[in-house]
Amino acid sequence: MCKKVDVMRVMHPAIMVFAAMIALIGPALPHSLEEVDQGLRKKERYFQSVDTQAPDFKLQDANGRRLGLTDLRGKVVVLNFIYASCADVCPLHSERIAEIQAMINQTPMRDLVQFVTITTDPKRDAGQILQDYGKAHGLDPTNWAFLTSAPGEPDDGTRKIAEAYGLKFTAGDDGMQMHGIVTHVIDQDGRLRARFHGLEFEPVNFVIFVNALTNRAQKPHPHGQPSFWDKVKRLFF
Repeated sequence: MCKKVDVMRVMHPAIMVFAAMIALIGPALPHSLEEVDQGLRKKERYFQSVDTQAPDFKLQDANGRRLGLTDLRGKVVVLNFIYASCADVCPLHSERIAEIQAMINQTPMRDLVQFVTITTDPKRDAGQILQDYGKAHGLDPTNWAFLTSAPGEPDDGTRKIAEAYGLKFTAGDDGMQMHGIVTHVIDQDGRLRARFHGLEFEPVNFVIFVNALTNRAQKPHPHGQPSFWDKVKRLFF
């Protein structure tokens, strides 16, 4: 069993300073999402800008509560796919999500962002397993949900949802699944805006992008004052 990680203890001091900085300048409006995209393309090799309608889903949490993407309109959604019995990259992915969540939840973005994890092994991942997983990996249930298929739905249903997002999970005879690692970011209107590939992206860059979306940077604002990205560059670059 994976040991629970104290995300706040292992968080780099510079990241904690960044979270405090976001809390102070979070209300500042970037000029446009394209401006933020351009800045991240230069600095973050694992960042992929996207602009397409996010595939919908309707699943349930550990308590049987139904939750779909359309229910989350008005919030920025951070979405990833894992399965609980995965012993290698899935725990690392979950702990990276927990690190990002801890950063965001120290700022006013906490009420504007919903984290969603979907299991690709709904046959095994239900009830107590879903409840225990978040605790084991430091995820805050305040704005995080671990979703699975409802009873009677196909066992491969959530793998098909992952495939709709461009991520393939191939099940083997031993119950393990071959798959890549992607963290998806969906805006308040249900549009997929970014993919962060793998686990080596900088959490700070991820939070910069999410903050731009919470400030509705996808809708350009006039250039009357220095942009959010300008302010970040002055502090970090």
